[in-house]
Amino acid sequence: MRIAFVSGNRELLPDAVIPLGLLYVMAATPAHHEKVLWDLCFEDDPQATLARNLAAFQPDLVALGMRNIQNNDYSDTSTNIQYYQDLVATVRAHSRAPVVLGGGGFSVMPEKLLLRLGADFGIAGEGESAFVALVEALQSGGDTNAIGNLHTRRTGGLQTTVHSNPPALGWQNLDQLAVPDRSAVDPRHYGTYHIDSVQTKRGCALHCDYCTYPLIEGRAVRQRSPEAVADEMCLSIEKRPEIKHFFIVDSVVNLPPRHAKAVCRALIDRKWQVPWTAYANPLAFDRELADLMVAAGCAGVEIGSDSGVDRVLTAMKKGFLRKDIERMHQTCAAAGLRDCHTFILGTPGETLDDVAESLDFCRDLSPFAAILMIWLDDAESLDPELAAERAVFRDQVKQRVLQKADEFPRWIIPPLGVNFDPRLFDFLRTLGMAGPLWQHLDRLDGRPRTRKRRLPLSPAA
Repeated sequence: MRIAFVSGNRELLPDAVIPLGLLYVMAATPAHHEKVLWDLCFEDDPQATLARNLAAFQPDLVALGMRNIQNNDYSDTSTNIQYYQDLVATVRAHSRAPVVLGGGGFSVMPEKLLLRLGADFGIAGEGESAFVALVEALQSGGDTNAIGNLHTRRTGGLQTTVHSNPPALGWQNLDQLAVPDRSAVDPRHYGTYHIDSVQTKRGCALHCDYCTYPLIEGRAVRQRSPEAVADEMCLSIEKRPEIKHFFIVDSVVNLPPRHAKAVCRALIDRKWQVPWTAYANPLAFDRELADLMVAAGCAGVEIGSDSGVDRVLTAMKKGFLRKDIERMHQTCAAAGLRDCHTFILGTPGETLDDVAESLDFCRDLSPFAAILMIWLDDAESLDPELAAERAVFRDQVKQRVLQKADEFPRWIIPPLGVNFDPRLFDFLRTLGMAGPLWQHLDRLDGRPRTRKRRLPLSPAA
């Protein structure tokens, strides 16, 4: 079977990222199939590129990866949805091959997205085993009803529905998965952004109210062998010496802490030198781990602090409070580990006073950097009335943030363009810097750091 794996993600800010999830599914697909990877990230006209590729390759199956529903700056969802709908339509216009959707974005609400985007199949969550089973069933004419987490679009008369199989029993053994073949990656990822990605575990046992990671990876935490992780990173550097940074894509790198420490020790044993960053959590983060991370080459951690108000943290089911955020900042500072705290402002139940308190907390905390996002619900992408209703409060939140934007020099505020600008990122890259660019904000040497959008005042602001 001729299979085209299509990475639809086109986010370039702050960095382009390799399609690691799609690479895992591609690596799991048996070698006797003819496989190609089409990465649309850098294409000026993705639909035209896809049409040309379809005509030339004539696939029997198209696997389309949908990484995100929202844009990275939390400013929009609808354009992403329309973009993927257009990609499916392009396949329909130039090929008779079935289309199967997958990826983190699709897994958030698979049934609704399958109906909206018009693909034939969708796989939610882990895709390796399910995709291979689907390929075998399509090739042999077999039954697809036993394939876990497979969603199938069915049309009968004037009605289109989605049939959803229950989740598979058990989880994928990560150490039995084939290592992704990075030779298939578009060289512009490494030549321009110099970043590679690696995963040390899947699953998240936390219960953060808004988080989609449990939908994507499940709550059962499954760990890879620390030695296998270190070996994969070393092999990648050996084959791609232009890589200057690694990002660990785990939902939270330090849970469980024993595994994170073992990964660090495996890197230390290999005298690892390339900087890396990861997402971390104030829970179970101690000085021993911070010191090991620094010794293993960690350049910084991104912490989902989310709020500076205990009541809001409790409502979000974060499992920690302000004092825990403060303790983690102090631990990072003592170890010489840069910390970047992400705050999501305007979540359901928050008031404008809560937003102001979070901003003051972040300013007084004075971490190395902080990213301020404004809440945008994935459900708004398919519900225009809900989007319009929440846009009013979102505008008020933006006004509060804008009023305080000058109070902390290392705030990154993507929805307002503060320290989040392609020209700024290009400038930092011309200086030879790679990796999450928040860690380089202290290198600007007095150059202008912000570009603020003037927002129209809403009547209730």
